[in-house]
Amino acid sequence: MPNRSNMNKDATTELPRDSMTLGSNPNDEPFSARNIPNRHNMNKDATAESPSDSVTVGSNLNDDTLVELRETYVKPGFRGTFQSKYVVLCAFVVRLGGFLFGYDQGVISIILVMDQFTDRFPRVSDTASGGGFWKGFMTAMLQLGACIGAFNQGWIAEKISRKYSICVAVCIFIVGSILQTAAPDYAMLIVGRLIGGVGVGMLSMVVPMYIAEVSPPEIRGTLLVLEEFSIVFGIICAYWLTFGTRYIGGHWSYRLPFLLQIFPAILLGVAVLFIPFSPRWLASKGRDQEALQALVKLRRVPVDDPRIQAEWYDIRAEVAFHKEIAEKKHPNLGAVGQRSRWQAIRLELASYADCWRQGCWRRTTVGVGLMFFQQFVGINALIYYSPSLFKSFGMDYNMQLILGGVLNVTQLVGVSTSLYTMDRFGRRPLLLIGSVCMTVAHVVIAVLVGLYYNDWTDHQTQGWVAVAFLFFYMLAFGCTYGPVPWAMPAEIFPSSLRAKGVAWSTCSNWLNNFIIGLITPPLIQNTRGFGAYTFFAVFCALSFVWAWFFVPETKGRSLEDMDRVFGDRAAVADRARRREILLEMKRKDGQGKEEDVKVA
Repeated sequence: MPNRSNMNKDATTELPRDSMTLGSNPNDEPFSARNIPNRHNMNKDATAESPSDSVTVGSNLNDDTLVELRETYVKPGFRGTFQSKYVVLCAFVVRLGGFLFGYDQGVISIILVMDQFTDRFPRVSDTASGGGFWKGFMTAMLQLGACIGAFNQGWIAEKISRKYSICVAVCIFIVGSILQTAAPDYAMLIVGRLIGGVGVGMLSMVVPMYIAEVSPPEIRGTLLVLEEFSIVFGIICAYWLTFGTRYIGGHWSYRLPFLLQIFPAILLGVAVLFIPFSPRWLASKGRDQEALQALVKLRRVPVDDPRIQAEWYDIRAEVAFHKEIAEKKHPNLGAVGQRSRWQAIRLELASYADCWRQGCWRRTTVGVGLMFFQQFVGINALIYYSPSLFKSFGMDYNMQLILGGVLNVTQLVGVSTSLYTMDRFGRRPLLLIGSVCMTVAHVVIAVLVGLYYNDWTDHQTQGWVAVAFLFFYMLAFGCTYGPVPWAMPAEIFPSSLRAKGVAWSTCSNWLNNFIIGLITPPLIQNTRGFGAYTFFAVFCALSFVWAWFFVPETKGRSLEDMDRVFGDRAAVADRARRREILLEMKRKDGQGKEEDVKVA
């Protein structure tokens, strides 16, 4: 890394002020020198002197037109995780939330086909009148609760902190798990699923937010992709654990898997108390010095390190900017510190509505649409009901369960590849390729099931071909529609609305997950199986059309680049005002002169 004082000043002064990037905003992607557009006309000598994988545009401004290149904390991508072990440790602690998310989804797959379970709850039996509906209703209660939890977690996390809101979510999750474990009847089981779902939804909202706010920008993307990895790993653990407990006689065969999910939840609730508060949350509460100390602890560098100081100023400027934006957009709701409780509630609701107004509605549509198609291409239908689907291929009971478990492992393999392909090939190509592959898989399976549904015994080869295409589908999903919808929403929204935009996207995921859980059993029962695959094939084809016309490519784009991508200037206006606030702060702290804060 070149010495900061020796960097070519002529090159840096050629950067136009309206294209500056203000350092490592906790929500921004790293902006390396190799990604700076040609319009910046940077001097080649300067860029050659600064390795492209170790510099980002900073915010330490000592001249009205000067932007220094600031050293990064770690190497970008997966390599950087080995240089930021404490942040990775914090990320793995909170990722137990993703594990619980996956576990609670995966645990139901085998339980639904256990004789011990259907004997205790005959309403969900395949032989019961309306059994398909009641089975889907029970499964979908988790998703309905999660939608409620995700939508409300935003204000809870702002009020009591990201870390303590995780503790609240864990407590709710444990209550739901206890109710599911002890349920003597269908009604109590439904209530337990609903309450547990609220906890899962809260975790799915706050865990990515916490990770984004504590991670160095160079490895933020890698750690966020691991969210999907943790979810799938939880699904696999739950599935194979339940596969083993089915050999237990009596009701503990299904109660034990419900009970065991309490222990990782307790571990998460205790461990999260020992990780730092989010520096951004501390700054939002006016606890600036605590925010600085949290950054020092997370980054493992001295308090006077220029990178720490620059990031600290960026966070404080971001907080001040958000407060100012809220007051300007909604002046009738009072100033910060002077609002009544009712005005604060109205402001929170108005901020959610702003995501659908001019300047942001296209971005919100993309975020919500990604989550819609992630569910309607059929993934959770396979996770929840894979044994039933394999049964429609003519497989025996044990083979149904074994193949269901291997199917989840296949998804994990696919997700693992996205750690490398996401930034290499881009988001949009992955979505388009995934849509084509999944459509082909569903169409082939639908045709085979439709032709041989009543005669698999004499057509075992065709049955195994259907199984092969089901695995092909799961691999394609894991590589594409699994990780991309979780990664893109944090990239596309302007910073002033990013939290609310991600909340809309997350709620879309859970609401559509709820719908899929509800409609899949009747689809399987009433259409001999092939109707379900035809239904999902149609939506896979529609996802290709939608991604082709409406989803832009965001690979290698900075926040200001999103204005050109979406045809508006929301992020440019945000950055211009943040720059003014940042310079004013530095002047007040004696780090700038009067002429240093002039803004064009």
